[in-house]
Amino acid sequence: MNGSFSILCAPMGQRNETHPDSHGPMMTEPDKQHKRRVRYSGTHPRRHEEKYKELNPERYSEDVQKVIARGQTPAGMHIPICVKEILEILDPRPGHRGLDATLGYGGHTLEILKRIVPGGHLVAIDVDPVELPRTEKRLRDLGYDDQVLQINRMNFAGIARITIQTGELFDFILADLGVSSMQLDTPSRGFSYKTHGPLDLRLNPQHGQPASKLIRSLDEKSLEKLLIENSDEPCAEKIAHAINKNAQNIETTTDLSNIIRKELAGIKPHLSDTEIKKSLQRTFQALRIAVNDEFGALKSFLKLLPDCLKPGGRVAILTFHSGEDRLVKKSFQSAFRSGIYKSIASEPGRPSAEERRANPRSSCAKLRWAVRA
Repeated sequence: MNGSFSILCAPMGQRNETHPDSHGPMMTEPDKQHKRRVRYSGTHPRRHEEKYKELNPERYSEDVQKVIARGQTPAGMHIPICVKEILEILDPRPGHRGLDATLGYGGHTLEILKRIVPGGHLVAIDVDPVELPRTEKRLRDLGYDDQVLQINRMNFAGIARITIQTGELFDFILADLGVSSMQLDTPSRGFSYKTHGPLDLRLNPQHGQPASKLIRSLDEKSLEKLLIENSDEPCAEKIAHAINKNAQNIETTTDLSNIIRKELAGIKPHLSDTEIKKSLQRTFQALRIAVNDEFGALKSFLKLLPDCLKPGGRVAILTFHSGEDRLVKKSFQSAFRSGIYKSIASEPGRPSAEERRANPRSSCAKLRWAVRA
């Protein structure tokens, strides 16, 4: 038996470990505590916190690309929509000054930044205190410092403050009104009926009241009106009745979805499982819009928008709900008739069939634009 084999088989206490380039015993560091990854049952992780590879795209890029290739959005990530179309509309160039009014994950922002350097400057804002620091870190790590990118936490309803503070107008402005995938997929935010969590739905959890409190403050008729105006829900009367009757017991997303499912089960012969799911989506959407006063913020943004653009400045707005699109359409048409905008989109743009297949969450998006006179 050779000597090397004897050393390998010797008890741990009898080994004389040496560094290959040294002549004495090797100094070993104390063992570091190994943190085991989250375990999950089955072959694929289901819960948000178990998707450790998707939540670390820098380390597991190949795994993340596989998820995207399946037409899914990786946990903790947001796939930007209509990027090519938005860039064509805004036409960002080196030296331009722009505003991304809804920073989110920073997908649109990153593509714009690539086109305005050197000499350009982008202001990016978002109201979400949870996601904003993460996005800022990603963009800063890519080398975009304060000279190129200014990031503020604020609601886009107050965009006039930016131009007042700087005294400068923008060459272009972008607003993507969709809820980000990170918000939808994080159970603790309470944005989706698909995951269990507190019924919150606030874009800024530090401001306002969660949806669970809102529904207790509304009577049945008010709830029905909210569902119709904010999501065009065809079963608004029945859903409003069920929510109002059980409002004191609704604390979580699961509580609300179970109550709606039970109420709609009575008409299930005429209502498919797919239609019930759509009613759930619309109900959560309607409550989110109400909790965050999204229509009020959009109206303020649209009113202030023209005064923040340079002559010839361009704006692109991406909407995901018919109510949002109507507000944008009417605002643009009114300003066009008044001569404030010299041209506007005659019809909304839509994601291509290829994009809709690759990213199903883009399916309901509509893109409108206007050019300042």
